[in-house]
Amino acid sequence: MHISRIDLNLFVVLDAIYREGNITRASQALKLSQPALSHALGRLRELLKDPLFVRQGSAMVPTPLTRNLIGPVREALQTLELSARQSQPFDPRQTQRRFHLGLRDVFEATILPALVQTIQNEAPGIELCSVRTDRRALEADLAAGALDLALDIPLPVGDAIRQTRVFRDRLIVMGWADHPVLRDELTLAGYLSQTHILVSSRRQGWGLEDFELNREGYRRRIGLRCQHYFAACRVVSQTDWLLTMPEQYARIANAQFGNRIFPFPLPTQPLDVHLYWHANVDYDPANQWLRGQCIALLGTTG
Repeated sequence: MHISRIDLNLFVVLDAIYREGNITRASQALKLSQPALSHALGRLRELLKDPLFVRQGSAMVPTPLTRNLIGPVREALQTLELSARQSQPFDPRQTQRRFHLGLRDVFEATILPALVQTIQNEAPGIELCSVRTDRRALEADLAAGALDLALDIPLPVGDAIRQTRVFRDRLIVMGWADHPVLRDELTLAGYLSQTHILVSSRRQGWGLEDFELNREGYRRRIGLRCQHYFAACRVVSQTDWLLTMPEQYARIANAQFGNRIFPFPLPTQPLDVHLYWHANVDYDPANQWLRGQCIALLGTTG
């Protein structure tokens, strides 16, 4: 089948249905009527000789062919879109654009307040979508345009992924204001004598602090494993349990609790945070502008 027979807008429809998993939401995202979207999907099904999606209740489940196609389709659409944008002068005040940022909750609290304020003042037509992504899929998501930028720890990525360190953090230990062990300082012996909270999105396994302790032959007792630092800070404020976490987010999450903060009682390497993007948006003016804002804002935090 020759490419001249295919309306490229049909692949925009394919991408929207895959992303939204639902005909109604896809039609709303593309600002098309549901009949128009269904007609476009029917045309693409006929061209590719495959159902592309199978309905299960209200969900549209992609077929194996669609799963194989979606990566190359997204890369091609992104390349076309970027080429069109780069031919136009960039004015942040006039730009109408949605950016998807890969952020964990720690980085959301660190950057979003100041970034939203900047966008409100300088680029009111820009919309931000903060999403949590699987680190194993980061490279693929950036390549496919599912993410425009991402903040994370140093990760092994290919040459097509650009990155720059934007700030450094360190581990601290938090305990409630009248904790019996936390007086003028926190010793390693005092730290190890207490029960601890571990924050992780994983169901099992060590935290960074446990690897640091194990390197020196120490183990600590975990009394609670939870998903979010804010919840952990609240538990700390009402118990004798200790929490180890990055300092920058600790200052934010702890603002309403008044827990005490001490340095981690072992020397550790700094916690580097990197900004990631794909090589194909290196020269996209809008992405360059947003990268610059992120770098400037994060450079003031660490």
